[in-house]
This record gives sequence, C-alpha cells and structure tokens, in this order.
Amino acid sequence: MRVHVLQLIVGDRLTSDAYNSIGLHLLSNGAVLDAGDITMLNRHNVDYVDIAPRGETDEAAADGNENASTTATPEQALAFFDAIEGIKDLFQHAGEGANIDEDEVEAAFSPLIESFQHEKDVVSLLLSLNSKDDYTYQHSVQVGMLAYYIAKWMHKDDQEALFVGKAGYLHDIGKSRIPSSILQKPGKLTPEEYNEIKKHTIYGYEIIINSLHDKELAYAALQHHERMDGNGYPLRKKSHEIHWIAKIVAVADVYSAMICNRVYQQKRDLLFVLKELHRMSFGELDPAVTQVFIKHMIPNFIGKKACLSDGRIGTIVMTNPSDFFRPLIQVDDQFIDLSHMSNLEIATIAM
Repeated sequence: MRVHVLQLIVGDRLTSDAYNSIGLHLLSNGAVLDAGDITMLNRHNVDYVDIAPRGETDEAAADGNENASTTATPEQALAFFDAIEGIKDLFQHAGEGANIDEDEVEAAFSPLIESFQHEKDVVSLLLSLNSKDDYTYQHSVQVGMLAYYIAKWMHKDDQEALFVGKAGYLHDIGKSRIPSSILQKPGKLTPEEYNEIKKHTIYGYEIIINSLHDKELAYAALQHHERMDGNGYPLRKKSHEIHWIAKIVAVADVYSAMICNRVYQQKRDLLFVLKELHRMSFGELDPAVTQVFIKHMIPNFIGKKACLSDGRIGTIVMTNPSDFFRPLIQVDDQFIDLSHMSNLEIATIAM
C-alpha cells in the first residue's frame, strides 16, 4: 500500500525502492524501516513510499514492531539529529573564533528534551540512535540528554534540569579548538597529543565565559574531567572543589564515551559499563550521582534477554535493590535469583 512518509512507523517494510527527487537511491525493496530510515526519507523530502500491508509483513518486520517501544520515533530521531547539526554549527563558530549564541543553543537543545522527556527507557533509545559517525557531536548530544535526566532523577525542577542538560550539551565545546588531526585520529594518541586534547576543558571554559558569560556552564566544561580523588584534569580539583553540575556531567560523559561506537572502539556491553561506573564511584566519580544514575538505569533491564555465565539465556524479571547487578532471571520455567548464587552471573544483556 502507498502511504505518506509521515504515516510510517518503525517496522514497516518497503515493497519498492525509495528514491529522492533527483533520483538518488535511498532504500531498497524489502527494507524494514527503523527510526533512522524514516528520518532520512523525511530529510530527502520524499512524500510517499510503498509498504507491505501491516499485519502481513515478514518476520523481520514483526521483530521491528515488537521492539518499537525501545526504538526512537521518527520525531525523536529527527530532534536528535537536528541537535547534532546544532552542535556542529556551534563547534564551527567557536572554532573560527566567533562567539556562540545562546538562542542557537536553546533552539538546538530544547526541542530534543521536549521530544524525549517522557521516555523511561532512555538507554535503549540512545543505543538505537548510536553510530560510528560524528562521534564528537553525537557524544555531546548524548551527554546533554543524560545530564538532563540525571538532574531530574536528583529532583531538580524542569528549568534547572534543562540548564544542566545544556551544560552537558556544551561540555566539549572546547574541542572546537583542537586540531582535527588529533581529534579524529583513529589510533592511540601520543603523550603530546593527549596533553593537547586535555586543553579542551580550558578552551571550553574560555569560549563559554566569553560568549555566554555564564560561570556555571563554564565550570561544567572546565571540570568534567576532574575526579573526586584529585587525579583528574586540568586543575586536579578534589571533591568539594568540583561544581555540582560538573559532577553530573562527568558521569554522563563517562557513560556515553563507553557505550558509543567509535572508529577505534566498539561499544561496550551495557552491564559492563554500569559495573565500571559503580567501580569509579569509589574515588573518581561522585558516588551520589553515580548511584542515582545506576538505580534508574537498571530497571530498564526488566524484560531484556540476558546470557548467563553458564551459557543459558533467560529474561530479566525483577531487579534487586540490594545488588543492582544480580536480578531475578527466568530461564524457561525456572526462576533464578542471582543474589543467592555467587557462582552464577550475567555475562551480557541484549538491549
């Protein structure tokens, strides 16, 4: 059947190739659409496409609809990629020595939060939008979103949480002054290159102070690599010397960096990432912020498939408030409480 692009949903299957107005081939017959595909069709101003009748799609399409609840909608994907384009523009202006504009930040970031603010499974949505392209910009958007959610989970009001989100969005703006040969280097950095990268915190502080004249936003850029034990950079500040917004941005920054695909790094298993954050809460990251973050991430595992250390595959049924990483698992007709089985643990979780 022929439908308008705005009527498409995740899981629809094309029954003919899709082309834009100048004849560029976009998608092939049989493609099962995800949120990114629908966004691309919108961006290319495609009006109508042919899809299989809903309910009669193949198994792949059925899988797509089954996972729709943890896949970004076309509107969310569009807001996400618009925010990426927005931070690209801000990087370009800052890199050229121009001031960044507060209205541009607002226009790029606020619609993103409005689109995602009622979602509960932020993890799966971010993973569904994750790619190896434009890592620096995608990372900035993710950190902004995560910082917003952490602030909300810490009972900050909407206005304050949005401000924290903007701090996350701009936290790496200083990288606009780092040579692209270093920033995009696919291999390991030399000590000299790493020292240059570390300067992005100072550059970010300067850009925000000179452009937006906001010390709190500037401190988030300056201090998001500081650590509670004083072993961070650039000023080796300790716990009580680090701004509270920078502590939130730091957790969001570490999490996003570990789940993102990069040219030189495959994204890590989500459970491993949360365990690593938990480890870092003992001396590196603020424990209160990290605890809140993990507490709100773990419930998103309920209903997900988990591979156990003995090779069996089951479904996570219930989380364990006393040990986040040892939930109740159902394997076939058997329920396994990992909190009572020290010799068994989750190896991976399918998100």
